[in-house]
Amino acid sequence: MQQVTWRADSELVARVKIRAQEQQVSMNEFLTRIAQAAADPSKASAPIEEVRSRLRLAGLLSDFHVPDAEPPDEEAFTAARTRAGRGTPLSKLVVENR
Repeated sequence: MQQVTWRADSELVARVKIRAQEQQVSMNEFLTRIAQAAADPSKASAPIEEVRSRLRLAGLLSDFHVPDAEPPDEEAFTAARTRAGRGTPLSKLVVENR
């Protein structure tokens, strides 16, 4: 096993420490996981998992639970869709630079 020195600004080191603590691992383990994902992301089970792993390790993806929910009834859905269609089109906002 080899040892590597890593130089980074204090702010980045602090953020890495926080992320490692959140995952309940040492900074060494956290940085090792990042390096492994960057060097060999093919260890992921599928291409989408590879992307998710990279985003998660970069701190750009949060894990969250979507609660089970009943879909709205058809009438409520239709009414909401009608209301949503009354706004200013996005294309107009872009053209007007708003």
